[in-house]
Amino acid sequence: MPPTDTDLAAMRLAIDASRQALDAGDMPYGATLVSPAGQVLLTERNRQLSTGDCSAHAEMVLVRRATQQLGAAALQGATVYASGEPCAMCAGALFWAGVGRVVYAAAQPDMAALLGGPLLPARCADLLAAATPPVAVTGGVLADEAMAVLRDAAAR
Repeated sequence: MPPTDTDLAAMRLAIDASRQALDAGDMPYGATLVSPAGQVLLTERNRQLSTGDCSAHAEMVLVRRATQQLGAAALQGATVYASGEPCAMCAGALFWAGVGRVVYAAAQPDMAALLGGPLLPARCADLLAAATPPVAVTGGVLADEAMAVLRDAAAR
């Protein structure tokens, strides 16, 4: 199924947040939370380096902020758009938060090939498909746009 206009708009917000993260000196990742009704609720960026918190991936920051500002119910059945495929930590957090769908742009193997570094090679779709209940995962939405930001990070 091709991405909807909502998918594209929300992913572009996540990719914009990834650029903001890079410009702030953090790893170039962003995430957007969209309600089951299609309303954009929040967008966040990676804050690992600026906060010194190894768990401050964009998706984790998004879940924490949504819980604090909107309440945990806002995450139930929502969709999270991530500029990069969520890692195992983030996939687990999204599952436990009750997110119903995850959409990502850049795939983990592509990010790893470009950026190198430590790798936890667990694919988001595999983890979330095996969950009870399973969480729908769609990958590759606007991947080229997300990879452009990652290439900028690799060039720095």
